[in-house]
Amino acid sequence: MNFHVCTLFPEMIEQGCQTSILGRASKNGLIQIETTNIRDFSTNKHMKVDDYPYGGGAGMVMQAEPVYAACEYAKQKLGEKTRVIYLTPQGNVFHQKMAEDFAKEESLIFLCGHYEGIDERVLEEVVTDYVSIGDYVLTGGELPAMVMIDAIARLVPGVLNNDVSADIESFHDNLLEYPQYTRPPVWHDKEVPEVLLSGHHARIEEWRYQCSLERTAKWRPDLLEKHKSK
Repeated sequence: MNFHVCTLFPEMIEQGCQTSILGRASKNGLIQIETTNIRDFSTNKHMKVDDYPYGGGAGMVMQAEPVYAACEYAKQKLGEKTRVIYLTPQGNVFHQKMAEDFAKEESLIFLCGHYEGIDERVLEEVVTDYVSIGDYVLTGGELPAMVMIDAIARLVPGVLNNDVSADIESFHDNLLEYPQYTRPPVWHDKEVPEVLLSGHHARIEEWRYQCSLERTAKWRPDLLEKHKSK
């Protein structure tokens, strides 16, 4: 799967995606993460890509032309029908089902804004999906892009050492994941639940399911309602 990020700070993406599971998946050819520096498409000698907003107001706005040119460059590499995701607090809030939907694509382009945002005219022309990672404001779209890339890439076959794990963790079937334990069996006088040491797989699965129900009811009752309605 190909991820292409249009950004003013490509080094953030490149450094953040070269380690751990994403880095290994890239080296193994399972995913490809590329960046395009929007500033490379500036139309003035000072390489500026922003200007004052019409109508007044604080901050600067990214200009339409360099953003458009950067996205078109990415589309030429990946295909004209590639979805362009704009990271913005005004978008639909990212969730696991959305990650699963994006993971079905061969390629994705992420557009990262900065300052007070991007000229609306180019957004109307190039963006297919407006996505937020939460109801708060960050300094730019790079961190949200990396969050989404991480969540989507781990659903690509072969990226995780154990592909089954992507299907049984938090938010699968609208339930939070059950508690996990490893060696030693006793730590700080706290014992691993006896059922996990029993080797009885049916009992273990039932225990895990009940724990997921209890956790979801306690911490995310909104998800539990979705689970019950399925």
